[in-house]
Amino acid sequence: MEMTLIKVHGSMNTFYMFESAEREDFAQIAVRLSELDPEIDGILVILPSSVAHAKMRVFNNDGSEASMCGNGLRCVARYVCERDGVQEAVVETMKASLRVKKEETLNEGIETYAVEISPVSFSLSSLPMKLANHTEWIAKPLPFVSEEIPFSAVAVPNPHLIGIVPPELQKDTSHQQKWAQYFNGPNDYFSDGVNVSYVTPMDDGIFVRTYERGVGFTNACGTAMTASALISCMAGLVPYGDVAVYNPGGMVKCAVAVEGDDIRLQLTGNATYLSTAKFDWQGAGTDSRILSSESLEEQRRYNEFIEEVSTVSKQFV
Repeated sequence: MEMTLIKVHGSMNTFYMFESAEREDFAQIAVRLSELDPEIDGILVILPSSVAHAKMRVFNNDGSEASMCGNGLRCVARYVCERDGVQEAVVETMKASLRVKKEETLNEGIETYAVEISPVSFSLSSLPMKLANHTEWIAKPLPFVSEEIPFSAVAVPNPHLIGIVPPELQKDTSHQQKWAQYFNGPNDYFSDGVNVSYVTPMDDGIFVRTYERGVGFTNACGTAMTASALISCMAGLVPYGDVAVYNPGGMVKCAVAVEGDDIRLQLTGNATYLSTAKFDWQGAGTDSRILSSESLEEQRRYNEFIEEVSTVSKQFV
C-alpha cells in the first residue's frame, strides 16, 4: 500500500505525519519508518474525530504509543488548520480535546502554532509512580538519586520527572542518562517508564534537556518543556506568565497561568515541514520502503532561527 507522508518537526522533534482511518498497524509502521530514517522520533497519525476537527495519535520509534506530544501537536495543528481553512481548531488526543491556533511567527518565515497542554496532575497515580506511601512528589530530592537535586513528578498527561540541576549536569549528560535509562527499564518506581528532564535556569528563561520514554535523548519534548516551565514557576526560578524555554532543538514559549487549583498551560513554537515522501507499506518485515522524498525549503528559515537562539543555549549543547 502506497502512503503519502510529510516529514515534520517541532523544535527538531521530528516525525512522519499522515492522515488515515483507524487501523491496527500504526506501531509497526512507526518502527519500520524509524529503521528507514533514524532522524525521526516517531509518527503522527491524523484521524477523523466525532468531537473535534481531528484526532491525533502518536507512536514513538519503538512502537509505543504516547498519550500526547506537544511538539507533534503543533505540526498536526498546522495541517488541520490549513486543511480546513481555519485559524483555530480543536484536536482530540488520548486524554483530552485540546485547543490549537495559528500564532504570529517566532521568526520570519517560520510557521508558528500555539497548543493547549492539558490535563495536569500531580497525583503519583497519574504517572504512575510508586514511592513508599507518597501521593505527590514536588521539589524534593530522591535520596537514592541525589541529595542535591529537587525532583518533581507531574503528568501533563505524559508522565514527567523533572530535576532542577546546576550547569555542570547539563554539560555532562551521563548522570541524567544513567537514571533515565534505569527508570525506563525494570524498576520499582515507574511501571510504564517516565520522561526525565533536567532543567537549569538562565538569564532570560530556562534550558531543558529531556530523555524521552520510548525515544531516548531528544532535541525537544513539548510536554516536557511545558511541564518544566510550570515546575520552574512553582520553584520561583522564573515568574508566571510567558517562559522562554531553550532546548537542544531551539526555543519555544510556554505560558503558565495558575489560579487556585486551575492550571492553564500553552506551548507556542514552530511547525516546520521538512519534506514529502511516498512510502510503500508491505506490512511487518523488511520489504516496506520509502519510494521517493522531496525536500522543502522551510528548514533554511528554521536554521537561521537556531543560529540566533544558539548563542544562548550553546553553553549546554
